[in-house]
Amino acid sequence: MATKKYKNYLIDLDGTMYRGTEKITEAHDFIKRAIDDSEVNYFFLTNNTTKTPQQVADNLTNNHDIPASVDQIITPSLATAFYLRQQSDDLSQKSAYVIGEVGLKKAVFATGIQLNEFDPDFVIVGLDTDVTYHKFELATLAIKRGAKFIGTNADTNLPNERGMVPGAGSVISLVETSTQQKAMYIGKPDQPILDFAISKFGLNKSETIMVGDNYNTDIRCGLDNGVDSLLVYTGVSTKEDILNQTHKPTFEIDDLSEWEF
Repeated sequence: MATKKYKNYLIDLDGTMYRGTEKITEAHDFIKRAIDDSEVNYFFLTNNTTKTPQQVADNLTNNHDIPASVDQIITPSLATAFYLRQQSDDLSQKSAYVIGEVGLKKAVFATGIQLNEFDPDFVIVGLDTDVTYHKFELATLAIKRGAKFIGTNADTNLPNERGMVPGAGSVISLVETSTQQKAMYIGKPDQPILDFAISKFGLNKSETIMVGDNYNTDIRCGLDNGVDSLLVYTGVSTKEDILNQTHKPTFEIDDLSEWEF
């Protein structure tokens, strides 16, 4: 189907490689064909911040039969850490409060930035399945005191085996409402995560394609940042959703078996 040979594939996970614990059968064959093509590099670009890169790679390899190494994983957690390092030469002199799970917290605090619940320089909000009112309260008050408000990604929902469950954007929007401030977003479709991927792997945009199931995150990340895109209808977006979109994906397929490298 491709009318152009792409060297680099940035591949979404939830809804593209799997749906929660449910395998997407075409995904394994898609990656196998990518491996067999010596001219193709593939990376996994997810908006999920709950797991560490090692956990993401292990889940792909052990639970979905999709070969993945930690060096192929790109998350908003890693991109947030990259962004923070760009803000200061010495992050040990800066502080942050984080709503999120292990994947986000480990990446952020590995930068050397200090934990501060009262008056941090940054408040970083991501998906937290154990989020509480107290956490929202600390984040809101810190932002009101002047902390820079960072959101990992705007995904309102995640597709898993139970259906469309709340995503990080649902958590972040509550803080946006309580502070009357919009977050600065890191993940898809926004530019920081793509900047991180390009910097980390030395990618050329013209040789790269974004693969995903969600028009508003995966595809818009490509459209908004000069990268071709492949929408696969195995997750969030439907054909009806795309009918009225002015800006279409470069390619659309029902499932990954239709794609030719």
